[in-house]
Amino acid sequence: MTDDDRRQIVERLAAFAAALDRRDWDAVAAAFTPDATGYRRTGRAEIVATIRAHLGGCGPSQHLLGNHRVDIDGDRARSLTYARVYHQGAGAYEGRFYECFGEYDDRWERTPEGWLLASRVFDMTMAVGDFGVLQPG
Repeated sequence: MTDDDRRQIVERLAAFAAALDRRDWDAVAAAFTPDATGYRRTGRAEIVATIRAHLGGCGPSQHLLGNHRVDIDGDRARSLTYARVYHQGAGAYEGRFYECFGEYDDRWERTPEGWLLASRVFDMTMAVGDFGVLQPG
């Protein structure tokens, strides 16, 4: 593993979190390989549709990431990253929130476009608030 590879993956994680919070669905899709698995779905379009079904209609969110552990093996890598994610309610859920805590277990592939997510699993360890704030948009 080179320091540059690790830095690139950590930067990709930060960019992905920002894309989620901006609701930049094109950037969310571009973070994955075409046949990636994540959010219990397969393929970019299905992954984005699932994320949109939760974030598209909720208010602002903030995905905070830390404690990055990255293991690189040639053109493949695995990262484990703690996450604390805050979601604010909108519309009928205004004034409510949902916050979850856990760890992302990501598998990466080096591609001509750089490191892309091939697999993403979120192991949620705690949650507080009203899950109902997560709405399709």
